[in-house]
Amino acid sequence: MAATPVWSVDPRTGKQREEVAAQATPEDVDRAVRAAHASRAALADAVARVTFLRTAADLLDGAAERVVETADAETALGPGRLTGELARTTGQLRAFADSVEEGSYLDVRIDRADPSLSPPRPELRRYKVPLGVVVVYAASNFPLAFSVPGGDTASAVAAGCPVVVKAHPDHPATSELCASLLRRAAVESGLPADVISLVHGFDAGLELVRHPLVAAAGFTGSVRGGRALFDAAAARPVPIPFHGELGSLNPVVVTPAAAAERAEEIGAGLAGSVTLGVGQFCVKPGLVLVPTGPDGDRLTGALAKSLGESDPGVLLDHRMRENFLSGVRERAALPQVDAPVPAGSGGEHTVTAGYLSVPAVSLLEGGPHALLLEECFGPVTVVVRYADQGEAAAVLDLLDGNLSATLQLSTAETGGAPGSDGAPSAAALIGRVTELAGRIVVNGWPTGVAVAPAQHHGGPYPAATSHSTSVGGTAIERWLRPVAYQSVPDALLPPELREANPLGLPRRVTGAR
Repeated sequence: MAATPVWSVDPRTGKQREEVAAQATPEDVDRAVRAAHASRAALADAVARVTFLRTAADLLDGAAERVVETADAETALGPGRLTGELARTTGQLRAFADSVEEGSYLDVRIDRADPSLSPPRPELRRYKVPLGVVVVYAASNFPLAFSVPGGDTASAVAAGCPVVVKAHPDHPATSELCASLLRRAAVESGLPADVISLVHGFDAGLELVRHPLVAAAGFTGSVRGGRALFDAAAARPVPIPFHGELGSLNPVVVTPAAAAERAEEIGAGLAGSVTLGVGQFCVKPGLVLVPTGPDGDRLTGALAKSLGESDPGVLLDHRMRENFLSGVRERAALPQVDAPVPAGSGGEHTVTAGYLSVPAVSLLEGGPHALLLEECFGPVTVVVRYADQGEAAAVLDLLDGNLSATLQLSTAETGGAPGSDGAPSAAALIGRVTELAGRIVVNGWPTGVAVAPAQHHGGPYPAATSHSTSVGGTAIERWLRPVAYQSVPDALLPPELREANPLGLPRRVTGAR
């Protein structure tokens, strides 16, 4: 049977650009996984991992013009956005190299033996070891930072795990280019090229999560696709961790006091967040609670003005465009739902931004209005007009887990003062949305996820399938497992745990650092 070709497609025209690869057969998947599995011993060398991560960053920076040009041709995200994303990507690679050098990710803990305790305590030494082969399912909306050279790949390699990436069909040429640069970086660092592999095709994705030598998986995408893979990972004879980011509404709550204080500023800022990247960010605010009354009207007026002035944009592919258009039409057709600025088709290949408005009481009736509580990927948001704090709280009670939750507060409220008309304090509101999301934003917008040690990009299901983060230094923890050594002679311990600490690692000894 002839191989099924993989085409690079221009979303600005819908036309095929070039044939870049073939969809992987089961035999191809098996070879890639086995080659990755065979490279594990080489990745045990922390110095080689550090060299690889930094070399990969340097090679990507050196090929920046070609990488950005290729990614733009496949995603229409624009050179400016992609240049920034490439900098974020290479910054992640270097940050994880720094983490490996510093060593605290291993969480080395030593408890001295103490026979005087009851019961006596033996000598215990604990650290973390890599899981094994990691499968990374690339995301559509970040062809670099959440794709082949992205944070999942960087953190897995930093942990000592070889990676097989399942390319996203929206940017196969970009994936091939980045994979070639990463494989070259591996060889230049003294590692086998197969510490990084790339496969294409929907069936390959299923084959990977079921392969007995695969030890864990990372996914960024839709609820439907992610849940299918999550279930497959759990249904294996030996289940594996599946760290999936599936979907998020990213609610925003505007308090009455905040609307009174700066309605126009909030409305314009909301429009900017909704239209950033043509609404294709996983943390786009998709549900916004705005008070009824003149202040809320001023806010939505500013939102409408800014959205009306935004340019039509190209989505990542025509399938997403059709899903966006049909999703907006279906939501706009619901009873009591208005479209003050209709989102829709801006032409044969583009879409326009807009927003829908619904009274909170209608949303609380349930029924078909539950559709408004599902993510609609693209430049549209749902504004829910609430009459009082009771209605706002009831809407929040309807929400599933989210990546982020944003509060727009007044100056007085940020100091912890109680709200108006008997509303709870802003601190209580923060406590409420903390139950819903993995990142809480005050007087800002959730789009733009800083790569930093304290970052958390995850949340309760369906935002994520685990409690870990896919962004920031602690993302490495997903690919490690702890092992404790009890009463093991020093000469037989791994170097990381020996008494002399030959690697100079940070460690906690009997509770002290």
